[in-house]
Formats: sequence, structure tokens, C-alpha cells
Amino acid sequence: MLACAAACQAFACTNFIVTRGASKSGACLVSYSADSHVLYGELYHYPAATHEKGAMRKVHEWDSKKFLGEIPEAETTYNVVGNMNEHALAIGETTFGGRHELQDTLGLLDYGSLIYITLQRAKTAREAIKIIASLVESYGYCSGGESFSIADPNEAWIFEMVGKSSREVRSAKGKPFARGAVWVAVRIPDGYVSGHANQARIQTFPLADGKKSITAKQMSKNFPPSAEVVYADDVVEFARACGYFSGANKDFSFSDTYNPVDFGGARFCDARVWSFFKDVNDEMQPYLDYAMGHNLKHRMPLYVKPNRQLGVEDIAAAMRDHYEGTPMDMRTDIGAGAYACPYRWRPMTWELDSAKYIHERATATQQTGFWFVSESRAPRIGGIFWFGVDDAATSCLTPVFSCSTKVPECFAVGNGDMLTYSPTAAFWLFNRVTNFAYSRYDAMSADIIKVQREFEAQAAQIVNSTIERAQALTDPNLQVAMLTELSANCATALMQRWQWLDSYLLVKYIDGNIKREKGGAFERTPHGACPAPAQPQLPEKFRRMIVNDNGETLKEWTEWK
Repeated sequence: MLACAAACQAFACTNFIVTRGASKSGACLVSYSADSHVLYGELYHYPAATHEKGAMRKVHEWDSKKFLGEIPEAETTYNVVGNMNEHALAIGETTFGGRHELQDTLGLLDYGSLIYITLQRAKTAREAIKIIASLVESYGYCSGGESFSIADPNEAWIFEMVGKSSREVRSAKGKPFARGAVWVAVRIPDGYVSGHANQARIQTFPLADGKKSITAKQMSKNFPPSAEVVYADDVVEFARACGYFSGANKDFSFSDTYNPVDFGGARFCDARVWSFFKDVNDEMQPYLDYAMGHNLKHRMPLYVKPNRQLGVEDIAAAMRDHYEGTPMDMRTDIGAGAYACPYRWRPMTWELDSAKYIHERATATQQTGFWFVSESRAPRIGGIFWFGVDDAATSCLTPVFSCSTKVPECFAVGNGDMLTYSPTAAFWLFNRVTNFAYSRYDAMSADIIKVQREFEAQAAQIVNSTIERAQALTDPNLQVAMLTELSANCATALMQRWQWLDSYLLVKYIDGNIKREKGGAFERTPHGACPAPAQPQLPEKFRRMIVNDNGETLKEWTEWK
């Protein structure tokens, strides 16, 4: 089990999952934030292609770009935009790490490569599960423990996996285990929602009955529509051989075995899922003790039934959460500063006078590279990939259709990087705006959110009207061209809107002042000059702190000798 201080460095990424029966549009939804202090926000594109027999694919680790090796290429690969392909199959992930000794440093496939290779080869969630299982069995898996969200227009799954180590592990009969990974996948029942955030979530599950629960070997021969659970044949036996589990098979829990929850796993990770669940289900308050890390035995359910149907806007709102209205609300303690900033710079753990403390890790976080909400609609139109860069709370989603043959220039790979500023890159523009907003968050974020909501609402209207026009076309090429153009136009409009917002915020809040507005414009004097700006007083809480710290020096002198 990872120590809290070490594990918090890997507490990145959040996924929420909505099945079609729980969504307003009847589409499966998956949200994902790619949270890393060194990840550049850009939109990947892999065009559909055919490959010669015997062609090989180079594999580079997604995080480090390190070359890992080559594997045979598929004859036919599908168009992929970001984490979604032309068949509206979407895959997200969060890393839980788990038992560090199980990482296979000799494996050829990391979690990121698995996602994008699978999206190029699979049409459905079930095909994706089969392909991932087959790939890691053939070529090995070199990343730590991972939770995947896999959704198509019909179903959504959680797939959790951890490697088998570089060292040889033998069964009780002395036979070495095959390379690859141990894993389990669970289908989220229609009408329910789920989520994961860097803590393995699948606990006990029914063992193979040939119908609702099957093994990987059974899946490779027949993956029936009735199957709701599928798992690696040796997931339990491998745990026994490693000394992680010794109970009855029926009591085997994937999470408790391969990623035992600790304080950090609950407070830094599962708390984000709890915060989403509590907003859509009225029975989650009793799990607050678990979310805060105070009762690790009170684990949350894997999925819950929402109290209403959810849309893209609801999931986007969940991705913008800072634990508002809970004991973990990041706006209320002194760390938020005078302007209620719900962010804490790293590190997340710290000590004072021999006591250990933490900063919260909310869903919305400053180090997000990119984030999305995928909307897996029925075939013909396929998928809508609502994409954004930087901090979800103060950035904006724009629609990119997964059939698009070109990525908007502001999101294109190569348009700047984490060490190279580009004035035409969305990542840098959004970071300019958001990092300025952190200095006076309570006021500036309200201005940003107003523009954010207006744009996303307008984009949703444009998407719906364009879909109607596209569905009337009989030529699929014209349909793809129309949706590609819409994606580019929306991204261009977003950049223009945020460029305006960038200059507006600078003018309004320069030098700690707040310029007055009237009728949608800045006020001027009768002679056209700038009037005196508003200069709000610091909150009383902070004035008292200043007095307590240095009041005698700062006190106005009234007694003259």
C-alpha cells in the first residue's frame, strides 16, 4: 500500500460515467480530466487508415514519450479524435498505482498507448475489453494500476487492471503465471452512474456462471450481451500466489487486494467520486465519513441511481467541483486567501510542529492539461467530444465530432508545448485567463463562468441544429465534412471569445482595482475619462489577522507629543 505522501504525487485524473438510461440525450457519457503538472493540453488525432500486412506500430509511453518497442499494426484502423473514435467509443482513465512491486518494467504497453491503440481497433465497449486483455497478454503491461472508463452508445464499463511484475511468479502448483495483467471489468447497469478517481473501485464481484459473469477465456470465445462482469482467469489465483489474499474466492475484492484503500485513497481520491454522487443521489451523506478518510470500512457503492437524468452540462458542472457546501469546501479556510480561491499549490501534504496536514484534492484542479465530456450517440452521427483545456472550473468545453477528419488548429498537436508559448494555442490562452483569475478568484471567476455558460449553451444549440441538417444528408462524406467544419468553427469562436475575455479581465481588474460597469460597458465620466474604480475592503477575517500579526506597527498614530 502506498504511503500518503508518496501517493499524492500520482493523484491525477477524474472520471465520471453516465449510462444512456441516466442521460437526457440517451447517450452514454464519460468525463475525464487529464491532470498533470507537466501535461500540455492538446487534442490528438489518428486518421482512419489501412495498413500493409506485416506493418509494425511503434509504441511510445504516453507520459514520458519513451520508446517502448513495436507491435504488429492492425490492417484497418478507425478515426480517433482525442479519446473517442468514429464509432462513438470513448475511453478515459485514472491511475491508482496499487502495489508498486507489480509494475512490469519489461512490458511493451503503457496505459496511454493501450487507450489509443484500442480506440483505433474497436467499435464497441466489449470489443475494447477484449482487445485490451489480448494486447497485455501478448506484449505485457508496463504501467501501474489503472481504472478505465469504456463507453459506447449502448453500455458503459469500468475496467480495472494491474500488472504482474517483471519477476516470475509461480502458482501453488509451481507453474509460472503468464505475462500481462490481472483485471476485472464491470458493466454499469443502465440507468445508473459511476466514477473513479485514482483509487480502485471494484470490490467483490460474482465469479463465473457462464452468463452474467465470465472469465477472459470464456470472453475470447463468446462475450454474450448478458455478461455484466468479466475478469482475468487468474485474478484470484495470482493474488494468492503473491500472498495478498487467503480467504474464500467469494470474498475476493479486487480493490482491497490490489489497491488497499488508505487515508489518501479515500480523502484525495474517492472523495471526488463521493462529491459527484451526493449531487445526483440523495442517500450519499452517510458516506461523508469515508470520503474524509475517517472510516475506511464504510466504502461507497460502485454505482448509484441518480435522482434525475443528466446532461453534458451536469457532468461538466461535476467536473468543476471544489467540494462547495461540504466540510472540505476549499473556499472557506485561510488557505483560500482573502478572495476565496479554491486552490492550493503543491505539495498536498505538509507538516507543522510535528503534526501532519493536507490540502484537499478536488475534482477541478489547476494542473489539468485537458478535459472532456464524451457523448456517445447512436450511429450515423456517432460521438460528440466536448473538449477543453486547463482548469475545468474556469475553462470552457467546445464540441468536436469524433468523425472529424481534422483537429481545430488551436488544439492541434505541435501548436506550442509545455515549454513553448504559442499565441494561437488554446492551452496558453486559457492559462493566461485562469492564472490571472486566481489572484482575485471570487470576483473574476464569476465573470469567467458567465461567459463559459453562455458559450456552452450556444454551442449545444448549434450542435443540435447541425445534427438535424447532417442527418438529412445521404452522402456520408458530406456529413463528415459538415461536422468537421462545425467543430473547427466552434473552436475558432471559442478562441475569439476567450481573447476578448482575456483583455476584458485585464482592463477591469488591473492593479487590484475593479472598474465599474453599466449597460454592458465600462463607465466613463461625462468627459470620457475613467472614473475612480471600486476598491473593496479586505474581509474582516483578514483585517483581524493583519492586526493580530502586525497591528502595533500599522495602527494609525493619533497621540502626538
